[in-house]
Amino acid sequence: MPNDYPTITLAEGRHKRALGGHPWVYSNEIQMDAAAKALPPGGIVALQSAEGRPLGLATFNPHPLIAARILTQDQQVQVDRSLLVERIRAALAVREKLFPAPFYRLVHAEGDALPGLIVDRFGDVLVVQQNTAGMGLLTEDLLAALDEVLAPTTVILRNDSAARALEGLDNEVRVVKGSLEGPVELLENGCTFLCDPAGGQKTGWFYDQRDNRAFVAALAEGKRVVDFYTYAGGFGVTAAARGAAEVIAVDRSGAALELASMAAQRNGVAERCRFVKNEAFRAMHQLLKDGESFDIVIADPPAFVKSRKDLAAGLRGYRKMTAAAARIVRPGGFLLAASC
Repeated sequence: MPNDYPTITLAEGRHKRALGGHPWVYSNEIQMDAAAKALPPGGIVALQSAEGRPLGLATFNPHPLIAARILTQDQQVQVDRSLLVERIRAALAVREKLFPAPFYRLVHAEGDALPGLIVDRFGDVLVVQQNTAGMGLLTEDLLAALDEVLAPTTVILRNDSAARALEGLDNEVRVVKGSLEGPVELLENGCTFLCDPAGGQKTGWFYDQRDNRAFVAALAEGKRVVDFYTYAGGFGVTAAARGAAEVIAVDRSGAALELASMAAQRNGVAERCRFVKNEAFRAMHQLLKDGESFDIVIADPPAFVKSRKDLAAGLRGYRKMTAAAARIVRPGGFLLAASC
């Protein structure tokens, strides 16, 4: 049955990216008339070119620069619980082929045709981040779809990202199913870790560094390693588990270091790990002053550049960090420097 979503018309000649499959339509590509501006943020709309050519269905918010996020090019689809179930099942099928255990990013927004949605899986615990008004309006159907596909014991809405402000959304963190009693356990690269999905950074863990952690750990046997911005110990503890002779893990968060220390204990490597509460730049300069050097130096900081206005200062920060870290690498050693 045809749907009756309101129609949004693009400006003359501004439909080519959407027609080619780009998932976003910017506000300056749209005929933003009074009717469009009056639509409630996050509602579903039918997109068309200036000539009336159908372009698909999208969530629509007239206020941010990214005004429309395309869900499907088929305008006969109903955007409801069944569509969410279909997309989540497709995302799950890919992850189950890639990972041996249920610890991964289950839904990666546009990459899984669910724009604005992040779902990280920690076994039976799901952490959901809705970064758009469109995903916010679909909360009831989304939670029902996750229940149908995975039947998790615990679901946490971790809606406190900076991106939500651009959509005019408030921040909130709440458990919407089950309960959360202390840290959550996860498995990665054969190691056990602990994370705090309600109070830690982002969703509690950074699955995107999984392969880099394994790569560096493969170089670590018998080596001396320092891990700056260790957070919950992902790089450092994995290196110790692969035979590093010594690991120094540095972070300014005592809560994060406690999780990292617990991970070291659970993986039987606590005697080769030392956890230091300090600011990374200060620790780097102190180690250099003390004449310390390492076979592997890891610097995986939080984002220095969160918006365009931060770019110049952020680039200076990355250069400063990389130079300081490089000075304590032994000849023939390795430096891993990351940027978010």
